[in-house]
Amino acid sequence: MSKLVLIPLFDGIQSLDVTGPLEVFTGAARYAGRNVYEVITASVGGGVIRSSSGLRITPDIDLHAAPQPHTLIVPGGYGTLDGQPELVEWFREHAMKAERVVSVCSGVFLLAEAGLLSGRRVTTHWSACELLARQHPDVEVDPEPIFVRDGKISTSAGVTSGIDLALALVEEDLGRECALIIARHLVMYLRRPGNQTQFSAPLTLQAAERQPLREVQQWIIDHPGSKLSVEALAERANLSPRQFARVFTAETGMTPGRYVDRVRLEAARRLLEDTTAGISRIARDCGYGTPETMRRAFIRALGVSPAEYRRRF
Repeated sequence: MSKLVLIPLFDGIQSLDVTGPLEVFTGAARYAGRNVYEVITASVGGGVIRSSSGLRITPDIDLHAAPQPHTLIVPGGYGTLDGQPELVEWFREHAMKAERVVSVCSGVFLLAEAGLLSGRRVTTHWSACELLARQHPDVEVDPEPIFVRDGKISTSAGVTSGIDLALALVEEDLGRECALIIARHLVMYLRRPGNQTQFSAPLTLQAAERQPLREVQQWIIDHPGSKLSVEALAERANLSPRQFARVFTAETGMTPGRYVDRVRLEAARRLLEDTTAGISRIARDCGYGTPETMRRAFIRALGVSPAEYRRRF
């Protein structure tokens, strides 16, 4: 029996939030050789909607006439800023009857407005996390992961992360091989781990105000395999270890040790994705010393081992 995937549409929608997951589920049905998913789109009243880019999309059905879905996918877009009261009311009445409820990007705002996210951990596009947390203080907003799964509700960050989440659901339903086929067809990674950060370390880590500290930060990024103890870094900054640790934390919002951990993890991820170097060499080049130390760091931060991470990319 096929699983019904329902995607509600509304004016101001981000079209990629719709087409990304849609391509994953329809592709899975095609490559599995059987009708495992049926994907339909719907709008309130069944009328044509206009996306944020001006693209007109004709839905399959009036939302009020739609059958109960197995998986409900709520796209985002600038249209979420309009509140979409009729859509929110439909979610309030019908969404939790679905086996899975998924939001892409700012679609999470509609689920929050419907009161479905209270006490849950969620994510959304990095630029909207602060607003979501302010408008819905009963929701635990995590700005870091590309997607979060909390019970039957899953939320994702920007548009491409909706594809990552859809691939994770296909892998759950049909197995890794099917998800891999779809990912290859879409020229995607098999799927990024959900708790992978939305940005790489150099983009997310706050730059220090003082020039010597900024130079130390860049040194760490350029030399992850070097000796990066507080004492060694303090010497490079011409500060005492105690003073260095204090001012570095004050100006970057992160201890030197935590900063080094983030940069080393990022460097190791890049080498696993972009090279065929052995794990032992990557561990050494990125300052972990041993493969076991790197493995523990990956499990702690990403929930997968380096070898598994490489298999997914």
